[in-house]
Amino acid sequence: MLVITAVAALGGLTLLLATGLVVANRTLYVEEDPRFDEVEDMLPHTNCGACGYPGCRSFAEALVNGDVLPGKCTVSSGDDRADIAAYLGVDVGAEERRVARLACAGGKNVARNHARYTGYQSCRSAALVAGGGKGCFWGCLGLGDCERICDFDAIIMDAQNLPVVIEELCTACNDCVEVCPKDLFSIHPASHRLWVACKNLEFGDDILEDCEVGCTACGRCAKDAPGLISMQDNLAVVDYDRAHGTRLPIERCPTGAIVWIEEDGHVIKGDEARPTLRHSSLPEAPT
Repeated sequence: MLVITAVAALGGLTLLLATGLVVANRTLYVEEDPRFDEVEDMLPHTNCGACGYPGCRSFAEALVNGDVLPGKCTVSSGDDRADIAAYLGVDVGAEERRVARLACAGGKNVARNHARYTGYQSCRSAALVAGGGKGCFWGCLGLGDCERICDFDAIIMDAQNLPVVIEELCTACNDCVEVCPKDLFSIHPASHRLWVACKNLEFGDDILEDCEVGCTACGRCAKDAPGLISMQDNLAVVDYDRAHGTRLPIERCPTGAIVWIEEDGHVIKGDEARPTLRHSSLPEAPT
């Protein structure tokens, strides 16, 4: 008898709770705007985060709610952005494309290693072993973590084991920035064509023993473009808040550490930069 009573009580309690949940669901239910699904279907479904939202669904909700304009999605084509704007009855808006940039040009033909790393082929793993063995502590280790993590095939490793960003494929998703153990990647507007391709913080020509294209902190670029270029911690830094559409700062750079990047990705060095003619690897430095 006690068992029957207990089962009945438990069944009654379960029925009561279930009824309460049904009533609460019907009372508190908020109908979702059907335009969320429609707009999400118009988006590229890359969930890259370049728009500043965690995914295409949340960006679609922001569009429908009027918090942002379609132009904020730099991954969608111009036609797709126009279709979304027409559907919502809003302006397309404009947003400058942003891309990943690499602050290193020290491929294996111009930069030395002091040790040969033979462990798991990952920059992060190599960096844990005495910084990776590269002569320039700040230099790219060239093991391709950035290439592997990029879901958009926007990064390839060139013949010198140096990452190359394909700007038209880059979504500014930030994955390469997070995975690089040397903090060499950063996200910039595509209009930032004047670029310091180095992160070396040592002063003087000694760095040239380990990397022929390193910044030596000579300061010529800062003298030629005062205000636009400044020397900070022995490294040239561009103030992009100033007008920076000039190649003047690159002309006297003796190593080509500061460059101009064309829209097609072609890198231009100044007239006084020493040409790089070697294609084979530099020998390891003696330890």
